[in-house]
Amino acid sequence: MKIIQVKDYQAMSEKACELIVERMQKLENPVLGLATGSTPEGLYKCLIKKNKEGKVSFKNTTTFNLDEYVGISKEDPNSYVYFMNDKLFDHVDIAKENVHIPSGLEKDMDQECENYEQMIRNAGGIDVQVLGIGVNGHIGFNEPGTPFTKPTHVVELTDSTREANARFFASKDEVPTHAISMGPKTIMQSKEILLLISGENKADAVAQLIEGDVDEQMPASILQKHDHVTVIADEAALSKTKNK
Repeated sequence: MKIIQVKDYQAMSEKACELIVERMQKLENPVLGLATGSTPEGLYKCLIKKNKEGKVSFKNTTTFNLDEYVGISKEDPNSYVYFMNDKLFDHVDIAKENVHIPSGLEKDMDQECENYEQMIRNAGGIDVQVLGIGVNGHIGFNEPGTPFTKPTHVVELTDSTREANARFFASKDEVPTHAISMGPKTIMQSKEILLLISGENKADAVAQLIEGDVDEQMPASILQKHDHVTVIADEAALSKTKNK
Protein backbone atom coordinates (compact mmCIF):
# COMPACT_ATOMS: atom_id res chain seq x y z
CA MET A 1 0.00 0.00 0.00
CA LYS A 2 1.55 3.26 -1.16
CA ILE A 3 0.56 6.31 0.90
CA ILE A 4 0.84 9.82 -0.51
CA GLN A 5 0.36 12.58 2.04
CA VAL A 6 -0.90 15.90 0.68
CA LYS A 7 -1.75 19.19 2.32
CA ASP A 8 -5.51 19.40 1.83
CA TYR A 9 -8.58 18.39 -0.19
CA GLN A 10 -7.57 20.39 -3.26
CA ALA A 11 -4.11 18.84 -3.32
CA MET A 12 -5.66 15.38 -2.93
CA SER A 13 -7.99 16.00 -5.87
CA GLU A 14 -5.19 17.30 -8.09
CA LYS A 15 -2.85 14.41 -7.28
CA ALA A 16 -5.61 11.86 -7.98
CA CYS A 17 -6.36 13.59 -11.28
CA GLU A 18 -2.69 13.52 -12.25
CA LEU A 19 -2.47 9.77 -11.61
CA ILE A 20 -5.68 8.93 -13.45
CA VAL A 21 -4.78 11.05 -16.49
CA GLU A 22 -1.40 9.32 -16.57
CA ARG A 23 -3.06 5.88 -16.57
CA MET A 24 -5.64 6.90 -19.18
CA GLN A 25 -2.94 8.18 -21.53
CA LYS A 26 -1.11 4.84 -21.36
CA LEU A 27 -4.16 2.63 -21.97
CA GLU A 28 -5.83 2.26 -25.36
CA ASN A 29 -9.25 1.51 -23.83
CA PRO A 30 -9.20 2.50 -20.15
CA VAL A 31 -11.78 1.00 -17.81
CA LEU A 32 -12.36 3.19 -14.75
CA GLY A 33 -14.25 2.33 -11.58
CA LEU A 34 -15.81 5.49 -10.18
CA ALA A 35 -17.26 6.60 -6.86
CA THR A 36 -19.81 9.18 -5.74
CA GLY A 37 -20.03 11.44 -2.71
CA SER A 38 -18.16 14.60 -1.80
CA THR A 39 -14.68 13.00 -1.79
CA PRO A 40 -14.25 12.57 -5.59
CA GLU A 41 -16.00 15.81 -6.63
CA GLY A 42 -12.72 17.74 -6.77
CA LEU A 43 -11.17 14.96 -8.84
CA TYR A 44 -14.04 15.14 -11.34
CA LYS A 45 -13.71 18.94 -11.65
CA CYS A 46 -10.04 18.46 -12.40
CA LEU A 47 -10.73 15.74 -15.00
CA ILE A 48 -13.28 18.00 -16.72
CA LYS A 49 -10.68 20.78 -16.86
CA LYS A 50 -8.05 18.44 -18.34
CA ASN A 51 -10.59 17.21 -20.90
CA LYS A 52 -11.55 20.77 -21.93
CA GLU A 53 -7.83 21.59 -22.29
CA GLY A 54 -7.36 18.60 -24.59
CA LYS A 55 -4.97 16.84 -22.20
CA VAL A 56 -7.12 13.72 -21.83
CA SER A 57 -9.99 12.17 -23.77
CA PHE A 58 -12.76 9.88 -22.55
CA LYS A 59 -13.75 8.73 -26.06
CA ASN A 60 -12.35 5.22 -25.58
CA THR A 61 -13.03 5.05 -21.83
CA THR A 62 -15.54 2.71 -20.17
CA THR A 63 -16.72 3.40 -16.62
CA PHE A 64 -18.36 1.34 -13.89
CA ASN A 65 -19.73 3.00 -10.80
CA LEU A 66 -19.46 1.38 -7.41
CA ASP A 67 -23.05 1.65 -6.31
CA GLU A 68 -26.55 3.08 -6.47
CA TYR A 69 -29.48 3.46 -4.11
CA VAL A 70 -32.29 0.95 -4.38
CA GLY A 71 -35.72 2.37 -5.14
CA ILE A 72 -35.03 5.84 -6.56
CA SER A 73 -35.24 6.78 -10.23
CA LYS A 74 -32.37 7.93 -12.43
CA GLU A 75 -34.01 11.38 -12.65
CA ASP A 76 -33.99 11.82 -8.88
CA PRO A 77 -31.32 14.42 -7.96
CA ASN A 78 -30.17 12.06 -5.19
CA SER A 79 -29.56 9.15 -7.56
CA TYR A 80 -25.97 8.36 -8.43
CA VAL A 81 -26.84 8.43 -12.14
CA TYR A 82 -27.88 12.08 -11.69
CA PHE A 83 -24.78 12.81 -9.60
CA MET A 84 -22.36 11.32 -12.13
CA ASN A 85 -23.99 13.08 -15.08
CA ASP A 86 -23.95 16.39 -13.22
CA LYS A 87 -20.43 16.11 -11.83
CA LEU A 88 -18.62 14.45 -14.74
CA PHE A 89 -20.28 12.72 -17.68
CA ASP A 90 -22.26 15.66 -19.07
CA HIS A 91 -19.03 17.70 -19.29
CA VAL A 92 -16.58 15.29 -20.99
CA ASP A 93 -16.40 13.45 -24.32
CA ILE A 94 -17.53 10.05 -23.04
CA ALA A 95 -19.95 7.87 -25.01
CA LYS A 96 -23.01 7.32 -22.82
CA GLU A 97 -23.17 3.65 -23.87
CA ASN A 98 -19.79 3.21 -22.16
CA VAL A 99 -21.13 4.48 -18.83
CA HIS A 100 -22.34 1.79 -16.42
CA ILE A 101 -24.09 2.39 -13.10
CA PRO A 102 -25.95 -0.43 -11.35
CA SER A 103 -29.73 -0.10 -11.40
CA GLY A 104 -31.64 0.00 -8.14
CA LEU A 105 -35.00 -0.33 -9.85
CA GLU A 106 -34.97 -3.90 -11.19
CA LYS A 107 -37.60 -6.41 -10.07
CA ASP A 108 -34.93 -9.08 -9.79
CA MET A 109 -32.05 -7.35 -8.01
CA ASP A 110 -30.04 -10.57 -7.67
CA GLN A 111 -30.06 -10.86 -11.46
CA GLU A 112 -29.01 -7.22 -11.78
CA CYS A 113 -26.03 -7.97 -9.51
CA GLU A 114 -25.01 -10.91 -11.71
CA ASN A 115 -25.47 -8.86 -14.88
CA TYR A 116 -23.26 -6.08 -13.51
CA GLU A 117 -20.49 -8.54 -12.67
CA GLN A 118 -20.71 -9.95 -16.20
CA MET A 119 -20.48 -6.48 -17.77
CA ILE A 120 -17.28 -5.79 -15.82
CA ARG A 121 -15.82 -9.11 -16.99
CA ASN A 122 -16.86 -8.38 -20.59
CA ALA A 123 -14.99 -5.06 -20.42
CA GLY A 124 -11.81 -6.88 -19.39
CA GLY A 125 -11.97 -5.84 -15.73
CA ILE A 126 -11.40 -2.46 -14.08
CA ASP A 127 -8.01 -0.85 -14.67
CA VAL A 128 -8.25 1.81 -11.95
CA GLN A 129 -10.90 1.84 -9.21
CA VAL A 130 -11.47 5.11 -7.37
CA LEU A 131 -12.62 4.70 -3.77
CA GLY A 132 -13.51 6.82 -0.78
CA ILE A 133 -13.82 5.52 2.78
CA GLY A 134 -16.68 5.94 5.24
CA VAL A 135 -16.23 6.94 8.87
CA ASN A 136 -17.05 3.30 9.77
CA GLY A 137 -14.54 2.00 7.23
CA HIS A 138 -17.00 1.14 4.50
CA ILE A 139 -15.93 1.12 0.85
CA GLY A 140 -18.69 1.38 -1.72
CA PHE A 141 -21.73 0.53 0.38
CA ASN A 142 -20.02 -2.47 1.95
CA GLU A 143 -20.83 -2.03 5.60
CA PRO A 144 -18.92 -3.53 8.55
CA GLY A 145 -19.47 -7.29 8.61
CA THR A 146 -19.76 -7.66 4.82
CA PRO A 147 -17.94 -10.87 3.84
CA PHE A 148 -14.81 -10.14 1.84
CA THR A 149 -15.93 -12.83 -0.63
CA LYS A 150 -19.07 -10.89 -1.68
CA PRO A 151 -19.38 -9.81 -5.33
CA THR A 152 -21.91 -7.13 -6.36
CA HIS A 153 -24.84 -7.40 -3.96
CA VAL A 154 -27.77 -5.60 -2.33
CA VAL A 155 -26.88 -3.99 1.01
CA GLU A 156 -28.99 -2.83 3.93
CA LEU A 157 -27.48 0.52 4.91
CA THR A 158 -26.42 1.08 8.50
CA ASP A 159 -27.82 3.92 10.54
CA SER A 160 -24.47 5.75 10.51
CA THR A 161 -24.24 5.62 6.71
CA ARG A 162 -27.81 6.87 6.31
CA GLU A 163 -27.05 9.63 8.83
CA ALA A 164 -23.91 10.62 6.88
CA ASN A 165 -25.87 10.77 3.61
CA ALA A 166 -28.86 12.61 5.08
CA ARG A 167 -27.28 15.97 4.17
CA PHE A 168 -28.10 15.24 0.53
CA PHE A 169 -31.79 14.60 1.28
CA ALA A 170 -34.58 16.65 2.88
CA SER A 171 -34.29 14.43 5.97
CA LYS A 172 -32.73 11.16 7.11
CA ASP A 173 -36.13 9.49 6.68
CA GLU A 174 -35.84 10.04 2.92
CA VAL A 175 -32.47 8.28 2.64
CA PRO A 176 -33.06 4.83 1.08
CA THR A 177 -32.58 1.85 3.38
CA HIS A 178 -30.87 -0.31 0.73
CA ALA A 179 -28.31 0.05 -2.03
CA ILE A 180 -26.71 -2.10 -4.72
CA SER A 181 -22.93 -2.11 -4.46
CA MET A 182 -19.87 -3.77 -5.91
CA GLY A 183 -18.72 -6.17 -3.21
CA PRO A 184 -15.25 -6.40 -1.68
CA LYS A 185 -14.45 -9.30 -4.03
CA THR A 186 -15.33 -7.17 -7.08
CA ILE A 187 -13.32 -4.19 -5.83
CA MET A 188 -10.30 -6.39 -5.12
CA GLN A 189 -10.35 -7.73 -8.69
CA SER A 190 -9.51 -4.22 -9.97
CA LYS A 191 -5.99 -4.01 -11.37
CA GLU A 192 -5.25 -0.84 -9.42
CA ILE A 193 -7.04 0.97 -6.59
CA LEU A 194 -6.87 4.67 -5.78
CA LEU A 195 -8.24 5.50 -2.31
CA LEU A 196 -8.95 9.19 -1.67
CA ILE A 197 -9.29 10.41 1.92
CA SER A 198 -9.78 13.92 3.25
CA GLY A 199 -10.76 15.40 6.60
CA GLU A 200 -10.28 14.86 10.31
CA ASN A 201 -13.57 12.94 10.56
CA LYS A 202 -11.90 10.12 8.60
CA ALA A 203 -8.77 10.03 10.79
CA ASP A 204 -9.84 7.09 12.98
CA ALA A 205 -10.79 5.03 9.93
CA VAL A 206 -7.47 5.86 8.25
CA ALA A 207 -5.43 4.88 11.29
CA GLN A 208 -7.28 1.58 11.49
CA LEU A 209 -6.91 1.00 7.75
CA ILE A 210 -3.16 1.55 7.77
CA GLU A 211 -2.19 0.16 11.17
CA GLY A 212 -4.97 -2.25 12.08
CA ASP A 213 -5.67 -5.89 11.22
CA VAL A 214 -7.55 -7.16 8.18
CA ASP A 215 -11.04 -7.58 9.61
CA GLU A 216 -14.50 -7.74 8.03
CA GLN A 217 -15.68 -5.27 10.68
CA MET A 218 -13.39 -2.80 8.89
CA PRO A 219 -14.30 -3.33 5.20
CA ALA A 220 -11.49 -1.12 3.82
CA SER A 221 -8.88 -3.25 5.61
CA ILE A 222 -9.09 -5.84 2.81
CA LEU A 223 -7.19 -3.32 0.67
CA GLN A 224 -4.05 -4.26 2.64
CA LYS A 225 -4.06 -7.49 0.63
CA HIS A 226 -4.19 -5.82 -2.81
CA ASP A 227 -0.91 -5.57 -4.72
CA HIS A 228 -1.48 -2.14 -6.21
CA VAL A 229 -3.21 0.34 -3.87
CA THR A 230 -2.36 4.03 -3.67
CA VAL A 231 -3.83 6.03 -0.78
CA ILE A 232 -3.92 9.81 -1.26
CA ALA A 233 -4.73 11.36 2.10
CA ASP A 234 -4.51 14.90 3.42
CA GLU A 235 -2.86 15.96 6.67
CA ALA A 236 -6.14 16.04 8.61
CA ALA A 237 -7.06 12.49 7.55
CA LEU A 238 -3.63 11.23 8.61
CA SER A 239 -3.62 13.11 11.92
CA LYS A 240 -4.16 9.97 14.03
CA THR A 241 -1.82 7.69 12.11
CA LYS A 242 1.29 7.02 14.20
CA ASN A 243 3.86 6.36 11.47
CA LYS A 244 3.27 9.28 9.14
